[in-house]
Amino acid sequence: MKKVTLFMVSAYILISCTMANHPTQEVSVVRMSDEEVVRLIADHVLEQPVTQFIGVTTGVVYNSTDEIPEGEDVRFKSPLMEWHYSAGVTNMAIIKLGKYLEEQKYIDYALDHVAFGFANYQYFKERFRGDRNHWHWPYGQLWNFEELDDCGAMGASVIDVYAINPQERYLEYIKNSAEHILNGQVRTEDGTLSRTFPRNMTIWADDLYMSVSFLARMGSFTNDEKYFNDAIHQVIKMDQYLWDPIKQLYYHCYYTDLERNGVAYWGRANGWITFAICDLLDELPSDHPKRDLLISILEKQIVGYSRYQDADGMWKQLLDKPDSYQESSVTALFIYGVAKAVNEGWIDPDYASIARRGWHALKRDKITPEGKFIDVCVGTGISDDLVFYYTRPVGDNEKHGIGLILNAGLEMIKLNKDRN
Repeated sequence: MKKVTLFMVSAYILISCTMANHPTQEVSVVRMSDEEVVRLIADHVLEQPVTQFIGVTTGVVYNSTDEIPEGEDVRFKSPLMEWHYSAGVTNMAIIKLGKYLEEQKYIDYALDHVAFGFANYQYFKERFRGDRNHWHWPYGQLWNFEELDDCGAMGASVIDVYAINPQERYLEYIKNSAEHILNGQVRTEDGTLSRTFPRNMTIWADDLYMSVSFLARMGSFTNDEKYFNDAIHQVIKMDQYLWDPIKQLYYHCYYTDLERNGVAYWGRANGWITFAICDLLDELPSDHPKRDLLISILEKQIVGYSRYQDADGMWKQLLDKPDSYQESSVTALFIYGVAKAVNEGWIDPDYASIARRGWHALKRDKITPEGKFIDVCVGTGISDDLVFYYTRPVGDNEKHGIGLILNAGLEMIKLNKDRN
């Protein structure tokens, strides 16, 4: 009896762990249509205010800076309200979703977010104390451009907003963003965009999206080829610096002073490269002589990362490390890349099974019935300590994942439209 009891206990523990990792269909959204799932996520985003502040010590809610008592410190009521590159990604994604579904409420979310920022940032600019980095100060990144994070994706989203609601103040911000990316951001001698911290002149995979999302849209917005040329140059140089032909993955970074790559094949960084190339192909003229080259780079990457997909459809935080945790944002980015490329006819439709398997995994395990997108890695810098990546926390409805899951979901709606 003792052996039987131990066996039964062990079996119970095993089953319980399995259920915890893979919720039953009754408590997941796996049976919902793709459109229902994406609407669920988008509607949950709309429930979180992007037009309210809250007192840091008092907890009092303010609907504008006009209501804030002098001397009181406030923060954004929701992290989604920040003037942060992740908010730019969300704005662009929800505008695309609103246009596709013909739902003005989604488009209005992005319009309201940008309008509220421009209506209130001056208050914080005038009171900036210099006691913290500008990205930790409300709207600090709206007027202070130091890195591509400050203005790349948010600048791209303002271009999308300006196309719907043209305002002179938006146009001025777009021009300032362009000036910083073209002439203000540090570059290597060959013109590759790089960062000044935490190590000077370091090339990050993340920055391909932080630059190209803006440059691609600016090319279409101005009809000036210099923006397309720079965007293409960044893709080619990042591919040269970061691609590992053995692993068939991109390193997270390259140290120009050491002339070597970092140690990590971080998932979301690889996903940013996928996303950037798709954004560029979306905007680039159909007869551009470099289109085929860009598509070949994209397909090369898709083939590479498909080799690291888990049996259940997910990808890992560290793509080549089976003992690292499954991470939701990279999975969303890779799903998006495959589905987008198939939908646009850039790659063979047989690749679609990669996206469908990943999407099923997210619907089954990573999207809650309330519309939360869970197990998303928080913001992550570079490190030569792999444990740093292994142990990065994850969050539920973490701001870095919202725009990514909306983009992935929209492309899956299109991919599966004849199946739903």
